[in-house]
Amino acid sequence: MNIATTRGTTSRAMSLPNILTYGRIAAIPVVVGCIYAQSIMDGPLWLRWVAVAIFIAAAVTDYLDGYYARIWNQQSAFGRMLDPIADKLLVASCLLMLAADGIIHGWSLWAAIVILCREILVSGLREYLAALRVSVPVTKLAKWKTTVQLIAIGFLLAGPAGDEVLPMVSMIGLALLWASAILTMYTGYDYFGAGIHHLIKEDEG
Repeated sequence: MNIATTRGTTSRAMSLPNILTYGRIAAIPVVVGCIYAQSIMDGPLWLRWVAVAIFIAAAVTDYLDGYYARIWNQQSAFGRMLDPIADKLLVASCLLMLAADGIIHGWSLWAAIVILCREILVSGLREYLAALRVSVPVTKLAKWKTTVQLIAIGFLLAGPAGDEVLPMVSMIGLALLWASAILTMYTGYDYFGAGIHHLIKEDEG
C-alpha cells in the first residue's frame, strides 16, 4: 500500500460521517453506565434523563451520518460496514440493560429476544450474501422498524423518571417495543427469504 492510498484510507476513516458513527459507539457505555448507576446502584432519577439525552443524540447521528455521507459524497466501504454495527451495539446494549433494570420484564422480554435474534440472523445473512457479492438493500419498512425501535428504547430509558412527568411512559415504551418486534419479524422474514433464495441458487449452480 503506497502513501497516497494510506492517506486516502485514513481520510475516509476520519470523515465526519464516520466520526458521527464513532460517537454513537462511544455513547453506549455512557448510556448503560447511567442506567446501571441509577437502577442497580440506587442513584438519582436524573441519571435516566442524562441517559435519554445521550441516547437521543446517538440516535440522531444514525440519520446524520448517512445524510452527510450522501450529500458530501463521503460514502465508504468502512462506513457501510461500521454503521449497522454501531446501530446493533447501541440497541442490544440498551435492551440488555433495560432487562437487567427490570423495565423490560415478563412477556415483554420476548419482544426484546425477537429483536436481538433478528439482528443476529440478519448479520449472519449479510455476511453470507456478501461472500456471494450479493447486496440486500435496506427497505423503507426496515427503516421504520429502526425508528420505532429507537423511540421505544428512548421511552423505556426514561422509565420511572418519565412516569413521574407523564404517567404511562414505561407502558408506552413497552407497547412501542412490541410494535417494533412485529416489524422486526416481518422485515427479518424478508431478509431470510432473500438469503434462502440465493442459497438455493448457489447450491443448484
